[in-house]
Amino acid sequence: MTEFYVTNVQKADANEKDGHYQFLVTFADKTQCRVFYSKNPDWKLDSVTRLLTVPCPICRRDYFCNCLDRFTDVIDREIKDSGFLPE
Repeated sequence: MTEFYVTNVQKADANEKDGHYQFLVTFADKTQCRVFYSKNPDWKLDSVTRLLTVPCPICRRDYFCNCLDRFTDVIDREIKDSGFLPE
């Protein structure tokens, strides 16, 4: 099982009327991704997109890949367990 160890979550954008939120997530290995959540009434992860600041932690490619899509459940659990999401 892959662990990503979330170290920071920053709110990037929000449409509170529709319940759509965008966060910038940083992992312990300095990988960053943009995470899209919806809240109606509970937090639900919609998608994850890796920012191209460092190579992918899974396939080590230096360009766009979809590796993080396979681990949305793990990333969602770690973000929720870290307590970084607003109430």
